[in-house]
Amino acid sequence: MTDTSEAPQTTIGRRTVLIATGATAATLAVGAAAPEAPTAADDTAPVAAAAVCTLTKEMTEGPYYLDGQYVRSDISEDKTGIPLELALTVVDDDTCALLSNALVEIWHCDALGEYSGFVGNNGHDEPDNGTFLRGGVLTGSSGVANITTVYPGWYRGRCVHIHIKVHVDVTLTSDGSFTGGTELHTGQLFFDEAITTEVAALSTYAANTVTRTTLAQDSIYDEGGAASGLLTLTALGSSTSAGYAGTLTLGVDQS
Repeated sequence: MTDTSEAPQTTIGRRTVLIATGATAATLAVGAAAPEAPTAADDTAPVAAAAVCTLTKEMTEGPYYLDGQYVRSDISEDKTGIPLELALTVVDDDTCALLSNALVEIWHCDALGEYSGFVGNNGHDEPDNGTFLRGGVLTGSSGVANITTVYPGWYRGRCVHIHIKVHVDVTLTSDGSFTGGTELHTGQLFFDEAITTEVAALSTYAANTVTRTTLAQDSIYDEGGAASGLLTLTALGSSTSAGYAGTLTLGVDQS
């Protein structure tokens, strides 16, 4: 099997971005209205705090990106796996002001470590429609993109992760996708190793025949915590199979 580890991939330019943390500063909300497309639910969304920002670098896009994916809040389709409810806040890197109407796009592998459009690269045979576990959503007035998916699996040479891009000024298309705009950020989201160990023991994930690379062994994650994309995970129920909510605040450079 071809080694699809992302370490040899050409990395994105070293545009500086921010990870902002905190729980206040609602007055920083941006007032631009989003078009009629899936957007964040603003009533329970986290908000960014001014002056609590940490510089971090962008990360490699990796080998599995596909253009023209759907704008939708639920990308799980029919994939098995435990629920993952993401709330990703986007802020401006200069002011920490919440950024509305930005398209947050993610893509990741399924429980068997297979990406749609590339099924078989991790050694498992399954249907491939080219769209599962791919898509994006526009941020609402609180700067938050809420996306429903499943907890990712893993593939050869990489720890469990999710790829992410942030775009602005996109044009929504009649087929439910998007075009144009400006890409502000490319990065990756990572998962707490203790939680991933529990998830990996579930039967759906244990069926993955590839040896799992841990967070500490990963060639891309640099142990930088939230500054490097480590999600804050909160259990959705009393058991691992109930799934998790994942939150992170990304600051992006609009210049």
